[in-house]
Amino acid sequence: MSVISMKQLLEAGVHFGHQTRRWNPKVAEYIYTERNGIYIIDLQKS
Repeated sequence: MSVISMKQLLEAGVHFGHQTRRWNPKVAEYIYTERNGIYIIDLQKS
Protein backbone atom coordinates (compact mmCIF):
# COMPACT_ATOMS: atom_id res chain seq x y z
CA MET A 1 0.00 0.00 0.00
CA SER A 2 1.45 3.37 -0.99
CA VAL A 3 1.69 6.42 1.24
CA ILE A 4 -0.68 9.23 0.25
CA SER A 5 0.64 12.78 0.47
CA MET A 6 -1.19 15.92 1.52
CA LYS A 7 -0.85 17.23 -2.04
CA GLN A 8 -2.60 14.15 -3.42
CA LEU A 9 -5.45 14.58 -0.94
CA LEU A 10 -5.93 18.21 -1.96
CA GLU A 11 -5.83 17.36 -5.67
CA ALA A 12 -8.47 14.68 -5.11
CA GLY A 13 -10.72 17.22 -3.37
CA VAL A 14 -11.15 15.31 -0.14
CA HIS A 15 -11.05 18.56 1.83
CA PHE A 16 -14.52 19.58 0.58
CA GLY A 17 -17.22 18.78 3.10
CA HIS A 18 -20.99 19.09 3.19
CA GLN A 19 -23.01 22.22 2.61
CA THR A 20 -23.20 24.51 5.62
CA ARG A 21 -26.94 23.94 6.02
CA ARG A 22 -26.19 20.26 6.76
CA TRP A 23 -24.44 21.16 10.03
CA ASN A 24 -23.35 18.44 12.44
CA PRO A 25 -21.81 19.82 15.67
CA LYS A 26 -19.82 16.61 16.24
CA VAL A 27 -17.46 17.50 13.38
CA ALA A 28 -16.84 21.11 14.43
CA GLU A 29 -13.24 20.45 15.47
CA TYR A 30 -12.41 19.15 11.97
CA ILE A 31 -13.81 22.13 10.05
CA TYR A 32 -11.13 24.54 8.87
CA THR A 33 -13.39 27.21 7.33
CA GLU A 34 -16.50 27.79 5.24
CA ARG A 35 -16.34 28.90 1.61
CA ASN A 36 -19.28 29.47 -0.76
CA GLY A 37 -21.67 27.54 1.48
CA ILE A 38 -19.43 24.47 1.81
CA TYR A 39 -17.30 23.48 4.77
CA ILE A 40 -13.59 22.98 4.16
CA ILE A 41 -12.19 20.13 6.25
CA ASP A 42 -8.88 20.46 8.08
CA LEU A 43 -6.87 17.58 6.64
CA GLN A 44 -4.19 17.85 9.34
CA LYS A 45 -6.74 17.03 12.06
CA SER A 46 -8.76 14.46 10.16
